Amino acid sequence: MKKLASEMKNHVLTGISYMIPLVIAGAVIMAISRVGGSIFGIVDIWDASHGESANTIIRLLHSLDGFGGIALGLMFPVISAFIAYSISDKLGIAPGLVGGMLVKDINAGFLGAIVSGLIAGYICLWIKNHIKLPKSMASVVPVFLVPVLGTLVTVLLVNYVIGTPFAAINVGLESWLNGLSGGNAIVMAAVVGAMVGFDLGGPVNKAAVTTAMALLTSNVYAPNTAAQVAIIIPPIGLGLATVFAKSKYNNELKEAGKSSIIMGLVGISEGAIPFAVENPLKVIPVNMIGSAIGSAMAVGLGAVNTAPISGFYGWFTVEKWPLYVLSIATGSLFIAICTSLLRSKDAGKETDTTMEEFDEAAWEEQWEA
Repeated sequence: MKKLASEMKNHVLTGISYMIPLVIAGAVIMAISRVGGSIFGIVDIWDASHGESANTIIRLLHSLDGFGGIALGLMFPVISAFIAYSISDKLGIAPGLVGGMLVKDINAGFLGAIVSGLIAGYICLWIKNHIKLPKSMASVVPVFLVPVLGTLVTVLLVNYVIGTPFAAINVGLESWLNGLSGGNAIVMAAVVGAMVGFDLGGPVNKAAVTTAMALLTSNVYAPNTAAQVAIIIPPIGLGLATVFAKSKYNNELKEAGKSSIIMGLVGISEGAIPFAVENPLKVIPVNMIGSAIGSAMAVGLGAVNTAPISGFYGWFTVEKWPLYVLSIATGSLFIAICTSLLRSKDAGKETDTTMEEFDEAAWEEQWEA
């Protein structure tokens, strides 16, 4: 069992190594777009209306935001595909990609992408090892049987085993959060913060953020304030952790940390995903607590964010913005310090070794093939 857990961790790390460049590319491109938009006084450069602007630069900035979004949109298919690749070599790529796309469409989040990759990889490996055809038909297995059967089984399991429960949880959480908004504001803010920090763009996160934004139409601002604070705390906090505890992270995660801080500042929580995927049992609870602290603090101190904007370009439009920024800093520092303390001293060394083995062995084998 311990060996299987270790193997699965290595497969997940392989997926992360391929996903990180997409996160960095998407983060930087979107940051350029959103910072550029703020120069023109635009806080929603992603809105379709800016694609029709008479100003050529604004249209370009709008397009850049979309290009960055394309890169980020590939995160789940890529991590799923390359987890599957790590398990079953090239056989797992097609089922992993399709499974990852389905995860994206049903909002199953990064945990769903991990499960999709594991399902696709092990299904393809099982087909390869257990379905034997006559020698004259052996070529049918890798070019037809594995991609068709592997993809079919993967999408069925992802859609009906992973997707349905997540959808039910999503609807239930929306109703629950909507009811909380009329009660104790600080408790509600902490709950919203924890939900947003839980799955970083996944269904729980979206339930909280969507409901909070919907309540803006009723002039209820506390849930939105809590959500917008919580969106940016995990990526900033985990990015800072790679600065505070450099020796505990490999080079890839250090680079992801820089990107994560940028993504946090422009309001994109997905920057924290590589860290949550790598060590979910430690990172996710810390993310939830740090986000809850920051959100409850902001609402409790009277900060009010009346717009669905989490990036730094909207901070100074918030009522009592110094307290709002202080709350973000507090939650981020909590995550950075706790993550640094909880992370084992040799974590960076162990991960580097794993990646080196992958680069030198798997890629050489790939090119020779």
